[in-house]
Amino acid sequence: MAFLLYSLVVVTIFLTTPTISTSYGGNETDHQALLSFKSMITHDPNGSLTSWNSSVHFCDWNGVTCGKRHRRVTVIQLESRGLTGSLPPHVGNLSFLRQLNLTNNSFHGSIPDELGRLSRLRVLRLGDNKFSGVIPTNLSACSNLKELSLWGNRLVGSIPKEISFLSELTDIELDDNDLTGGIPPFLGNISSVEVFSVSGNPFGGSVPDTLGRWKNLRVFTAGECNLHGSIPHSIFNLSLLTGFSLAENQLTGSLPLAMGTMLPHLVFLQLRNNNLTGLIPPSISNCSKLQVLEMSINDFNGKLTIDFSELKDIYAIFLNDNKLGGHGEADEMKFIDSLKNCSKLEILNLNTCNFQVELPISIGNLSKHLSFLNLAINQLHGNLPLSIGNLVGLTVLHLGGNRFTGKIPFTIGKLQNLGVLTMYDNQLAGLIPDAVGNLLMLIGLDLSTNRLEGHIPSSLGNCHHLSLLDLSNNLLVRKIPKQILQLPSLTIWLDLSQNSLSGSLPTYVGDLKMLTYLVLSFNNLSGNIPSSLGSCTSLSLLFLDDNLFDGEIPQSLSSLKGVEGLDFAHNNLSGQIPQFLERFLLEFIDLSYNDFVGKVPVLGVFANRSKFSILGNSRLCGGFVELGLPKCKEIKKKNGFLCSL
Repeated sequence: MAFLLYSLVVVTIFLTTPTISTSYGGNETDHQALLSFKSMITHDPNGSLTSWNSSVHFCDWNGVTCGKRHRRVTVIQLESRGLTGSLPPHVGNLSFLRQLNLTNNSFHGSIPDELGRLSRLRVLRLGDNKFSGVIPTNLSACSNLKELSLWGNRLVGSIPKEISFLSELTDIELDDNDLTGGIPPFLGNISSVEVFSVSGNPFGGSVPDTLGRWKNLRVFTAGECNLHGSIPHSIFNLSLLTGFSLAENQLTGSLPLAMGTMLPHLVFLQLRNNNLTGLIPPSISNCSKLQVLEMSINDFNGKLTIDFSELKDIYAIFLNDNKLGGHGEADEMKFIDSLKNCSKLEILNLNTCNFQVELPISIGNLSKHLSFLNLAINQLHGNLPLSIGNLVGLTVLHLGGNRFTGKIPFTIGKLQNLGVLTMYDNQLAGLIPDAVGNLLMLIGLDLSTNRLEGHIPSSLGNCHHLSLLDLSNNLLVRKIPKQILQLPSLTIWLDLSQNSLSGSLPTYVGDLKMLTYLVLSFNNLSGNIPSSLGSCTSLSLLFLDDNLFDGEIPQSLSSLKGVEGLDFAHNNLSGQIPQFLERFLLEFIDLSYNDFVGKVPVLGVFANRSKFSILGNSRLCGGFVELGLPKCKEIKKKNGFLCSL
């Protein structure tokens, strides 16, 4: 039925199109094939095919190029036109076609077998569409094909053996499909391959040794392909390689120590997220054109001895999550000294490498273009060097999870481009410097779990982009500065818990209307819970436990309808448990160890014993039977009934 409808559409187009075949020089076949192509387009938002009509010769249609001699279609170039539709088999009638480029559209359906009739085809680019089905075996008949680009579709099955017959093929781009069956060894028979890019397919299997025959190979990317086994030594003989990626597989084994000498032209090297072991080859120093080095999340061990001084083009280094430190050598981070010549360096990720030394002062000599520095979760110790303030290009600085001591350097205030600063879980002491108020671009600040003392600097109120602030688990005292509570940018997290903060909770807390998490537990805050807190209608978690709050839970909190967790335990709160709490979709609520009186609600969260706690409130009654509370006495009054003991 679908074929019949398609045939009727095509016939109708042909019958309603004025005949101008005499002006086509007998090339009506191409004309009709193009009309078939247009008939299968269901959406053309940019009007790219508007010119495909009888008023002009098809060689002048948008996206169509013809040869000057025979006036036959040689190129269809319709990349990024927003087209939706399918590819008709009649395209196989364009016998002079050399290039078909439909990249970045929304073509769907299968790739027609009839493309195999295009014996002159050199470039086939169908990437970034929604094609499904298998790779047609008939493509093997396109004996002149040089570029096969089918990436970013929904293709299934395995790479057909017939592809190995394409002796002119230089580019194979099949990334981001659903191809299986492994990377076939027979591909090594195509000696002309220069680009092989198949990342993002669930191939399975191992890297075939036969691919080492590709002596002209420049780019090899097969990341996220579920590959296992070791990398064949033959791959390291492909001396023309500029790009090499086997990231996010399950590869094992070690790398040749002479790797950098064998592959001297590398521009990017990506082996992250594997199970590789041994040393990171020091010979990478020879890769003078290297721009990206990604060796993170492996089991590399031994001291890092790469001399980066000759890698003047490098801008991203990811060595995190390896075992590069902890060998008892004081110079295990000496490589930092050689990075001073890398003037283009923008990203340096060294977290979770088990470094156990003091951070070298030379860290301050790194590139002014350095924007991302991650040294978190090591065992770095000693004082933070003042030179860190020289890294004025930083937008992200992670120093958490170490053993740094001493004070936070006042020079931190020079990093005025900083958006994220984390120093959590160290042994930093002294005051939080007022200079943090100079970090006007700051979005997230985490200084939790240190030994910081004194007051919270009111200068943080200058950070008008701050959306996350965590100062928990320190020795901070005095009142919560109103300047912090007047930051409308605080939308994600405010955690001041486990300090010694005192005084009342300022009414300005109501200005945090978009805040999601507010945690003030384990302080010495006192007075009533401010009714203005009811204005914080975006709250998901509200923890006020282990303070000295008294009075009743304000009725205004009934507006916190999206809250999922409430903790008011270990305070001096009194009055009845508000009935509006029954209407909340709470995951838990803790009201234990207060002085609540009267009836325990039985609906909502209070219907599930595992989701609430009311321990330590001796004057409560009622609730469901399993609580074991006394029944509430009904005392009749003029205006109704009141439950009490």
